[in-house]
Amino acid sequence: MQLVSRFGSAEEAWRAIDEPEMEACLRRAQQETEWIEEHGIRVWTLEDEDYPYRLRQCPDKPLLLYGKGNLHPSDGHIVSIVGTRQPTQRGKELTEALVRQLHEQLDSVTIVSGGAYGIDITAHRAAIQYGIPTIIVPAHGLDRIYPYQHRPEAIASLEHGGILTEFTSGTEPLAGFFVQRNRIVAGLADAVVVVESRERGGSLITAQMAVDYDRDLFAFPGRPTDLSSAGCNKLIRSNKASLITSADDLIDAMQWTKRTAVAQPVQTEIIGLREDLSPTQQNILQKLQEAEEGMHINLLVMETERPYSEVSSDLVMLELQGLVRSLPGGIYRFVR
Repeated sequence: MQLVSRFGSAEEAWRAIDEPEMEACLRRAQQETEWIEEHGIRVWTLEDEDYPYRLRQCPDKPLLLYGKGNLHPSDGHIVSIVGTRQPTQRGKELTEALVRQLHEQLDSVTIVSGGAYGIDITAHRAAIQYGIPTIIVPAHGLDRIYPYQHRPEAIASLEHGGILTEFTSGTEPLAGFFVQRNRIVAGLADAVVVVESRERGGSLITAQMAVDYDRDLFAFPGRPTDLSSAGCNKLIRSNKASLITSADDLIDAMQWTKRTAVAQPVQTEIIGLREDLSPTQQNILQKLQEAEEGMHINLLVMETERPYSEVSSDLVMLELQGLVRSLPGGIYRFVR
C-alpha cells in the first residue's frame, strides 16, 4: 500500500523496486495473507462494491481496510463520537445519554470511535450496553489491542460491529498513526460529535477532518471557564460545529426519521442479567448495592478477597451491562 501511494500505481511500484526489495515485499505479503486467512479477517479494497461508500468519498481514503467482527460500515445512520481522554463526569454522562437517546429514537444507528481512553471508550461501552453496533478504529493492526485494558470492549464489539483498521498485522500504535486513523473515524460517519475537548487535542483534528470531508459536525457546549470544553466552545464559536444539547438536536439537524415506538433500554432486564454473573461479580454487585455512596476498588478487593486484576475486569463487565457506574477516584456505584 505504501509503495502504491509512493509510485502512483501497483505497476509503477513493481518496476521501481529492486529484486531484493521485491522479494521482501512478496514474503511480507504472503505472511499477511496467511495471517488474514487464519484469523478470519475481512479485507476491503477500493475495487470492492461494498467498500464503505462514505469513506470512498474522501480524497485520502485508505486503499485497504481490514476488519474483524460483524461489520456493516455502510448500513444505517453512522455517528462518530470523539473527545478528550480525560473527560469530566459530565462528559461521560453526556456521551452515555447521547448513545442511549440515539438508540431509543432511531431504527438503525452505528457508533464509531477510536477505542482510546475517555470519551472514546465511554461511547463504545454505552453502545455495547444498549446493543447498538459499534466500530472501533484503532491506530494499529488487528493482532493487538491498545490500550490493553479495553480488550473486553473490543471483544464485546465483535458481535455487533467490530474493529476496522487500515494497518497490517504487526503495526504498533505509534504517535503518528493516531492522526492517520482519525480520518477513518471522520470519513465513515454521517455526523461527527465532539463531546468534550480542550483547546488542543486529537478530537479537534478529527473535527477538522470532518469539516474537510463535508461531514456534519456537532459539539456539546461548556461554560466559558470549563477547560475540558474549550475546544468545543471554539468549534461552535467559529461556526465549524453546530451546538447540540441532546440527541434530539442532532436528529433534527440531520433530518433523520425518528422511530414511532421508543425502545426499552437493554439494562432494564436487570434480573435476567444477574443470573449470568459469576460468583465474584454477584458478590461485587451485592456489596455495591449495600453501599449508598459507592465503594473504592481497593475496598472491593479487600471485601471480596479477590485479586485486583480480577475485580477490575469484573467491574468492567458489570459496567458494560449497565449494572455499575465508574466515578472519579476509583469509586464504583450500583446503578439503581
